[in-house]
Amino acid sequence: METKVKIGIIGTGDIFQAYVKGCRVFDVLDIAACADIDRRKAEAKAEEFGVPRVCSVEDLLADPEIQIAVNLTVPKAHAEVSLAAISAGKHVYSEKPLAVTRRDGQQVLAAAQEKGVRVGCAPDTFLGGAQQTCRKLIDDGWIGQPVAAVAFLPGHGHGPESWHPNPDFFYQVGAGPMLDVGPYYITALVHLLGPVQRVTGLARISFPERIATSQWHRGRRIAVEVPTHVTGALEFVSGPLATVITSFDIWAARLPYIEVYGSEGTLSATDPTAFRGSVWIRRAGGDEWSEVPLTHSTEVERGIGVADLAHAIASGRPHRASGELAYHVLDVMQAFGESSDTGKHIEITSRCPGPVPLPLGLMEGELD
Repeated sequence: METKVKIGIIGTGDIFQAYVKGCRVFDVLDIAACADIDRRKAEAKAEEFGVPRVCSVEDLLADPEIQIAVNLTVPKAHAEVSLAAISAGKHVYSEKPLAVTRRDGQQVLAAAQEKGVRVGCAPDTFLGGAQQTCRKLIDDGWIGQPVAAVAFLPGHGHGPESWHPNPDFFYQVGAGPMLDVGPYYITALVHLLGPVQRVTGLARISFPERIATSQWHRGRRIAVEVPTHVTGALEFVSGPLATVITSFDIWAARLPYIEVYGSEGTLSATDPTAFRGSVWIRRAGGDEWSEVPLTHSTEVERGIGVADLAHAIASGRPHRASGELAYHVLDVMQAFGESSDTGKHIEITSRCPGPVPLPLGLMEGELD
């Protein structure tokens, strides 16, 4: 039986449940404790989901048995909490984005390198069955040489104020459609096509405030600090060009979530924020689309990135949802706003190693 890696979760907000359930799928992980600035909330969540210990962040980071700190705090706190965990000698797995600014992201990676610990970061949805199938189809040449791509984030009900129990932070620095949901789309593209070389972007705040219509905050006015419609183009080091649209301003659309266009056909995939979904292909000269059976497990849930990090620590191999990948994605996302502000192309200087595809035939809870 493999040695379990003890993890401590910092932040018990809306995503906490998904991480607890997802991490428990993998035998390598043992959830030892959780912490939150609101201790009563942490205690309630710990009781609901059977987490054995509630403690302060300081006590969690001081526990010598906890090897990985899972950082589920709000985006503005990601870098601060990750740096504290690294300082305590912990490996870190953070929710996306890695940080709000490039400088903070660089500090996290530099601190981890100095301490000899690893940084992992969401999203890990590219390790799900749908995106792994897309990767295999491209790698095996089913659409020939990729030449272009499209990624489209629809409005999800014209913004999260219509459905989310805590919509304010979506419109604050560190969020917006690009930094909140964009990581799924940009990570998916980098996973499929490699690192980005250049970005051209446009961005705007379409409405200075939003009015919540959810059952929790109906009628509440939310000030908007960040662009809510961000669009532009990516040029990849490997050559393809991609068109990207992220928006909280769209009521409805029929554009694809992600498509990759190759010299010998087109690959179309469902929402990259999900681990599962449908994959379709239409080869050059074909008259119809064909749905492709998924090559990898559809049972993967949030937490696979943490489990992969734990396996990588034990074996010494690179982990897939790496800090370097997350920083490159952050670098690209920041470039959209910079390009819009300056009217110039933005050269991307960061690079990241491409995550290794998952092996075929893995059973639920297995990783290699």
